[in-house]
Amino acid sequence: MTEGIIIRGRGGLYTALDAENREYVLRAKKKFRRMGLSPLVGDRIMFTPGNISDEHGWVEEIMPRTSQCLRPPVANVTLLCMVVSPQPAPDWLLVDKLMIFAERQNLKPVLIVNKADLDTEEETLRAARKMYKGAGLEVFSVSARTGEGKEALIERFAGQMCCFSGQSGVGKSTLLNQLFGLQVETGDISQKILRGKNTTRHAELFRFGDIAVIDTPGFSLLELDGVFDPVLLQDYYPEFREYKGKCRFSPCYHAAEPGCMVRMDEENGVIDHERMERYRQILKDCRETWRERYD
Repeated sequence: MTEGIIIRGRGGLYTALDAENREYVLRAKKKFRRMGLSPLVGDRIMFTPGNISDEHGWVEEIMPRTSQCLRPPVANVTLLCMVVSPQPAPDWLLVDKLMIFAERQNLKPVLIVNKADLDTEEETLRAARKMYKGAGLEVFSVSARTGEGKEALIERFAGQMCCFSGQSGVGKSTLLNQLFGLQVETGDISQKILRGKNTTRHAELFRFGDIAVIDTPGFSLLELDGVFDPVLLQDYYPEFREYKGKCRFSPCYHAAEPGCMVRMDEENGVIDHERMERYRQILKDCRETWRERYD
C-alpha cells in the first residue's frame, strides 16, 4: 500500500497525492460506509493504486484525524484562517462562531483582513483588533490585489495545514492566487446586494513546500456542530479565562447575573461590548438548542 493525502473529492472519486507529488484517483471501499466514515480533503490515507484491469485505485485506510471540520468538510487542519474584508461588510458573528469552533477542535484561529487597498482608513482592521484584543487573536492585514502584507502571511503559514473560511466574496481564492501563484477561479461582488458570488464549489488542497492550504466554498452561516451545555460556551472565549471563579455566582453565564466580573469589565470598556452582545446571542441559541435536545 501507498501513503498519501487527499487533495480533492468529487462524485465519489478522491484524488490523492503521494510523497513524490504523484496524483492518483481513488474510490472508497464500502467498509467506510458501514463505519459511517467518509474520506475528507486533508485526510492522510493508505491506498492501493489502480492498475490495467481496475481504472481507479482504492482508499484502504484513513489515518487518525487530528481535527475534523463539518462545514467545510475537511480534516487535519491546524490553522483556521478566517477571512473578512471591508466589502462585503464583515460578519463578525460568523467570525465568533468560527473561533468557538476552532477552540472546540483545538485549532489555532487567525483573522485575515483582506482588501487592505479598500480599507483606506483602516476602519475594518482597527475594529477587528479592538474586538479581539482580549481574545489574543492574531490579525493580519493583506491585499490580494496589490500583494501588501503577503510575506507576513506566508511566514505564519509555514509548517501548517491551513483552511480558509469566511463569507463568499471576501477574496479567499484571489488571496490564494496572490500568495502562491495559483489560478483558482475567482468572482466579483454583486453590486446590487454587496455580497459575494461563490466561485469555489469544492474543497481542494494545495501544497507549497511545508505549507498545505485548503481552499473551501464560502458561506455566510455557520451552525455550531453538536449540542453542548450552555455553561461551557464561556470556555471557548479566551478573554473570559482570567475571570474563572471570580464572579459572585458559580457557574456564571456572564449574561445577566449580578456580581459578574465579566459584565463589570464590559461596562468599564475592558471587554468589547459588541463582542459581548454577540456572545449573549450565541448563548441564547445554545440554551434553546440544549432545551430542545430530547424533542
